[in-house]
Amino acid sequence: MAKMALGYRLPLLVSLLALFQFALAQKCWRNVTCAGPKDSAFPGLWEENIYAPSSRTVSPKRTILSLARPNATVDYQKSKPYTLRGNGSAVVFDFGIEVGGIVTLNYTSKGGSGALGLAFSEAKNWIGEWSDSSNGAFKGPDGALYANFTKDGSVSYVMPDESLRGGFRYLSIFLVTEDQVSVDVDAVSLEIGFQPTWSNLRAYQGYFHSNDDLLNRIWYSGAYTLQTNAVPVNTGRQVPMLTKGWANNATMGPGDTILVDGAKRDRAVWPGDMGVAVPAAFVSTGDLESVKNALQTMYDTQDKTTGAFDESGPPLSQKNSDTYHMWSMIGTYNYLLYTNDTSFLSKNWNKYQKAMDYIYNKVDNSTGLLNVTGTRDWARWQQGYNNSEAQMILYHTLTTGARLASWAGSSSLTDKWNAQATDLVQSINEYCWDDEYGAFKDNATATALHPQDANSLALLYGIVDPDRASRISKNLLQNWTPIGAETPELPNNISPFISSFEIQGHLEIGQSARALELIRRSWGWYLNNPNGTESTVIEGYLVDGSFGYRSDRGYSHDPSYVSHAHGWSAGPTNALTTYILGLSITSPRGLTWKIAPQFGDLKTVEGGFTTSLGKFQASWDKSPDGYTLQFSVPPGTKGNLTLPYVRSSEKPSITIDGNNIYKGVYYVDDTATITVSGGGRHRVVVS
Repeated sequence: MAKMALGYRLPLLVSLLALFQFALAQKCWRNVTCAGPKDSAFPGLWEENIYAPSSRTVSPKRTILSLARPNATVDYQKSKPYTLRGNGSAVVFDFGIEVGGIVTLNYTSKGGSGALGLAFSEAKNWIGEWSDSSNGAFKGPDGALYANFTKDGSVSYVMPDESLRGGFRYLSIFLVTEDQVSVDVDAVSLEIGFQPTWSNLRAYQGYFHSNDDLLNRIWYSGAYTLQTNAVPVNTGRQVPMLTKGWANNATMGPGDTILVDGAKRDRAVWPGDMGVAVPAAFVSTGDLESVKNALQTMYDTQDKTTGAFDESGPPLSQKNSDTYHMWSMIGTYNYLLYTNDTSFLSKNWNKYQKAMDYIYNKVDNSTGLLNVTGTRDWARWQQGYNNSEAQMILYHTLTTGARLASWAGSSSLTDKWNAQATDLVQSINEYCWDDEYGAFKDNATATALHPQDANSLALLYGIVDPDRASRISKNLLQNWTPIGAETPELPNNISPFISSFEIQGHLEIGQSARALELIRRSWGWYLNNPNGTESTVIEGYLVDGSFGYRSDRGYSHDPSYVSHAHGWSAGPTNALTTYILGLSITSPRGLTWKIAPQFGDLKTVEGGFTTSLGKFQASWDKSPDGYTLQFSVPPGTKGNLTLPYVRSSEKPSITIDGNNIYKGVYYVDDTATITVSGGGRHRVVVS
């Protein structure tokens, strides 16, 4: 009888142990409410590309035993202590990917007193005793934290919460002592601080997969970057900035989680960055709660008198930026498109209208162009007067504002803002276009500068006719280097932020080969760079391949200050889903949607995302005679299939679920468009 009872109890005991182990591995940050998804919306083999760990507590992957030989590594072993002997001895722990949070260090000391120093770096270039830079004071590197000991024994050291390190890959541990001390580093672990409301860091609500492994990894590096940028609201960088060390203990906004610009720094809301980060988050992680709190921060700090938004959220709260003011408004549109959060819109609608009045009142009646007086911007050298980049952003602000107004039930504002957008386009093309060169000038003056930002945005937002679009796309290629596109408005620099708009601009006019080539050159170069994080997207870099982005433009020639996990560079994540797969939504939550694939040099692509209506999923597979497109959308939705011709100028044969389609097909520009109603799963064959 005893054996039988044990036989019944054993499976239950095993199940309970497994459940207990899962509970230990799956937890949220500290005392925040777990509000994130518990499971992946699209489980599959593509999840192997997710960089996010399966547990909030992680250990290093490898160990560098000598600072003199940083490329000589061994696997990290929890069961084997790493011994430091004498002053200056050091060991470097490599987590293998970008991480961030609070380190716990277990060690045993013998032979006297001293301290263990802990220094952090995102890039391998700055392993050692000083950390890379993050505090923003530009008085040198951040330095180290110290775990002091005065007697022999075993100690467990936990970093202070205010010293949370938001982003790093490498942890350097070094010994400081005047005695003949030896220290065994027994164990190193990290409590991850980002994506605080998620118990399962791998529970992505979107996915992407193709026959190109590099593109797959780039897509997921953008997604993971956005996770590292979704942080607890009380872990912002301290302002006023420290002159040595660092502190990440400032409050940034409401809620438990908020979307910031970078993991290491600045750890504040930057609406311009969100112009790339938010669409990428929607198609990948699906984390829109962090987006909502970031946007609400901008509304909560809006100037009540003028209606101006700050350039950045608290505690930084920089002001005087017309472009970032408009990015807050564009971010509002994107958030409403993805969520249909009418409560958010109602709460902030009057403030939004005040913001529109503020910016449009700067339009010069004589030219119809925006006169930029808030001159802070993303880092370009020049801003002001009738700057062309700002004109493009204003156009998109007006057109997205018109759509918001229609969703808010204000047809008069829709008509007004659409009319203003139409007038603005005419002025842009009249005063800012350089017909001899074939691109937009930097300003409505006799300048010879043809910027990457304005011209990329002109393509993306449909501001030019097909002939001008073709000329712009071709001329942008003149900026290309083997490792990315140099931005003329910030010479010698490569900005993945602005290049994110360029790749989308090329795709908007059907130049998929150019977009894929630039993605591989720029993002592929960084992801494969052994000195980087090999898991995230970088803020920027120089054309010579060094990490000294903005060295002479605000970063005091300190290349270690550059962020290696910056969401404003996540453009390929959105572009590959929206344009290459071709899946997007066109009204709130996806009541209407669009599938318009672009093949480039790829053979197979699939992906999907979710809204509150359900899952949106598509795939295509090319063959010598055509292609097969399969898709699944929620019930009650309606969308357009825009199907590329198999052969130019030759109408293809189309079947949907085995039925030949002859009627209701709209043919234009070597594409066939068909409206599909009712949702469900369908199979389309084009030959």
